[in-house]
Amino acid sequence: MDDLLIVVLCLAPLAVGGLIRGRTPAERRRLAALGMGLAFCFFALGHVAIHDRMVRMLPEWLPGRSPLVHATGALEVLIAAGLMSPRWQRVAARAAMVVLVLFFPANVYAAFAGTWDVPGQEGPGYLWIRAPLQLFLLAWAAWPAFGGRDSEGTAGRPVRDDRTNNETAA
Repeated sequence: MDDLLIVVLCLAPLAVGGLIRGRTPAERRRLAALGMGLAFCFFALGHVAIHDRMVRMLPEWLPGRSPLVHATGALEVLIAAGLMSPRWQRVAARAAMVVLVLFFPANVYAAFAGTWDVPGQEGPGYLWIRAPLQLFLLAWAAWPAFGGRDSEGTAGRPVRDDRTNNETAA
């Protein structure tokens, strides 16, 4: 059920905003980043709400598992904030991609070790379902991370107006 919620969080701003104003590619990328930001807020919430279960997802030989879960939750909050800020969306979307790749081994470990026990989720087998979701999330993050440049990508840089041959701030 969480997987469906994550997909809905990613898609909702694009669906709602696209109906209202998200018609240009740049606007759609910003709305996609906003959706990914909402998903990362949800991920970070898990680091608090089911903290003990997330600690168990990590191998016992790993030192500082509890502080590591807190730190990664804080990292996800920072990424979410960046995804919601037009200035930082590209950087945050690239960071989201890195985090998605780096955190995936914890899912694999927990699936093999059988340490995932969240009520309402089908035990460790649930983590195997997460692999396709990870691919969706990587593709979704790639859109704002590497999508085409828009006119706002030049903000603050001088732009030459060919009609007057003057430079103005973008």
